[in-house]
Amino acid sequence: MKNYDIVIVGGGPAGLAAAVSAKKAGCDSILILERDTELGGILNQCIHNGFGLHTFKEELTGPEYAYRFIKQVLDLGIEYKLGTMVMDIAPDKTVTAMNREDGMFTIPAKAVILAMGCRERPRGALNIPGYRPAGIFSAGTAQRLVNTEGYMPGKEVVILGSGDIGLIMARRMTLEGAKVKCVAELMPYSGGLKRNIVQCLDDYGIPLKLSHTVVDIEGKEHVTAVTIAEVGPDRKPIPGTEERYICDTLLLSCGLIPENELSRSAGVEMNPVTSGPIVNESLETNIPGVFACGNVLHVHDLVDYVSEEAGRAGENAAKYVKAAGDSSEQGAAEAGAAQGVDTASAGKPGASQVITLVATDGARYTVPSTINVDRMSDLLTVRFRVGDVYKNSFVSVYFDDERVMHNQKRIMSPGEMEQIILRKSQLSERPQLKTITVKIENE
Repeated sequence: MKNYDIVIVGGGPAGLAAAVSAKKAGCDSILILERDTELGGILNQCIHNGFGLHTFKEELTGPEYAYRFIKQVLDLGIEYKLGTMVMDIAPDKTVTAMNREDGMFTIPAKAVILAMGCRERPRGALNIPGYRPAGIFSAGTAQRLVNTEGYMPGKEVVILGSGDIGLIMARRMTLEGAKVKCVAELMPYSGGLKRNIVQCLDDYGIPLKLSHTVVDIEGKEHVTAVTIAEVGPDRKPIPGTEERYICDTLLLSCGLIPENELSRSAGVEMNPVTSGPIVNESLETNIPGVFACGNVLHVHDLVDYVSEEAGRAGENAAKYVKAAGDSSEQGAAEAGAAQGVDTASAGKPGASQVITLVATDGARYTVPSTINVDRMSDLLTVRFRVGDVYKNSFVSVYFDDERVMHNQKRIMSPGEMEQIILRKSQLSERPQLKTITVKIENE
């Protein structure tokens, strides 16, 4: 197997955008490894519209959005392998993979981009009491069955969890003739986008029951009914609030988890809040030359943001490869600086300024986690999520102890990402700056 400058693990929206960006940045030796039988990832089963408003300024379905990037990959002559499972990424960035045609093989790479996406939280992690009969599906599995395989899981449906896939499947099942009895959400707020609550539930008269959960599942061979109950502030069911729904299908839409088994085995440092890699301003992990983007990094609400972020990762990976290929002292310095290390000036006056980002007081995390000012672009988007619903509150940013941003937001919720924009000029003017803090304030 020949060597490649950049190997991209995953051929979904993040992997495709990263590949296109890296190619346009001047890297010609790129390989995409995709475990499915076609490029496009999860978008291939998302036949509803709403994609592309930011990226292409028009409303597209999932397959249409994916094809825009697949066509660019094909037109640019970027290589890819389908039906290929990556088994390991070594510290020297040697990728071990396998497929039917080549068997087990290794690919030495100069840079690796992690773009494996995310998976649904399984039932086993939800601790739902009752039997384990047929008729219980994750919302994503139901979406694939209905949209790509033409199979209806059932006719009377209860949905647990109000993630975006669950909301979208409430509408999809209704359009296919099923009766969606209700959507129950454990938290006092929805986990999905506001527009999906309106378009998928409100428009079809489907009730959303916040602070409710499933407390019993009936049926030994197949689901026959479920019981839901209201929960208190401690998230425990309140006796006497039970409601029983006769149904033949229970869909679970209880959150997404970044797909990071490969990342962990490779030694990538993980963020316990996002369950994704910790990255710097270049979207590079603690392993030099290993980058992460898209839902493998943190779960996004819009695929347009996935593509934008992945484009930055692809461009930065191409820069890393170019710098690493320069045997001069300057080239080594640039390669190290992508990791936040100035190899030419380490230990000398004027070394690269590295700033730590801290999320607190309502802000759960930030991506990136550190910024090397020398390496950042003129404008850097920092994305984060809040931990609760906030109304008429302020997103505040502190440079050390000085508040430099104080922007009021009418409403913020955990289901939607927030962002701030940092300017390189702002940070360069403060060479002693050590910490940037993002927090939510009431006034």
